[in-house]
Amino acid sequence: MSEIELVFVRHGLVEGIDPERFRGRTDVPLTPPGEAQAAAAARLVTEHWRPAAIYTSPLRRCVVTGAAIARACAVAPKVLDSLVDVNYGAWQWKTPDEVRSRWPELLDRWYRTPELVRFPGGESLQDVAVRTADAVRFALEYHRGQTVVFVTHDTVIRVAIAQVLGLPLSRFWAFAPAPGSVTSMRCAERGWGLVRLGETGG
Repeated sequence: MSEIELVFVRHGLVEGIDPERFRGRTDVPLTPPGEAQAAAAARLVTEHWRPAAIYTSPLRRCVVTGAAIARACAVAPKVLDSLVDVNYGAWQWKTPDEVRSRWPELLDRWYRTPELVRFPGGESLQDVAVRTADAVRFALEYHRGQTVVFVTHDTVIRVAIAQVLGLPLSRFWAFAPAPGSVTSMRCAERGWGLVRLGETGG
């Protein structure tokens, strides 16, 4: 029996994903397609797991996605601040073109070597990694032998995958969890393993 299984769910679609903006801490709501993706994610979770706990980022796109999963699983969701999205600082809610007009070299570095970037007035991926590890440690402390759902953001999920697979943050762009997708990780006797990567419900 696994020590714990963590199920990471990315929130449903919001404005600012396509066309792209640096969303981060901007508290945008789910779009109608995003609400449908949250419902599909809830169905997918109930098909494969019986979670003992559901934790969400404090941002409402995750809270609403988590509420859909919670209703399907009959588990009360709770907010876990460490699951919040990256703080883009001065880049918040700007388009890549707007960022490029002022910080062209830093934007290029973000796409080529993301592990070497700190957003102006914001966080770095190392900051996100610390918060993500704190969330995992919290789950290990309080939910051994159980399944826990984390409803969070693509940045957090990318970092979590890298941590579980023992990859450096330079591999951040190797993963692209879609809105409403489900990624699961299991910790057993031989350590962590990736079970599902970016699955979406029909």
